[in-house]
Amino acid sequence: MSTGTVKTSRWALLVPVLVLASAGLLAAHFSFDGDTFQNCRYLGPSTRMYVTAWAAPACALAALLTLVLLRRRGQRPGGLALAAACLVPVLLLAQLAALYWVYEPDPAGGQDCSGLTRIAAEH
Repeated sequence: MSTGTVKTSRWALLVPVLVLASAGLLAAHFSFDGDTFQNCRYLGPSTRMYVTAWAAPACALAALLTLVLLRRRGQRPGGLALAAACLVPVLLLAQLAALYWVYEPDPAGGQDCSGLTRIAAEH
């Protein structure tokens, strides 16, 4: 095995690692969804929601960039790298939606507990 082959396989393995990191960050972002409310008060998205919302698409795009750079250098990425790269468009759609949701206005319309204050006050 030549040194060039070892370098190629190491760089090609970076693509699925970045795709897995991207998917993990997306899952972590959605698991932090409970951070927006505390004791029936809307706090807005937490810092970790912002970090995961930005880091997830950054990892997905880094995976695609790595794949493109491998191809431009004339190196052939393995099937695992190509298969992982096929997941990136789907991940990016979900991640861009999550990023949009982080910056959207208060879903409760300014009322605590997603508008339950208005319903409870009527009775």
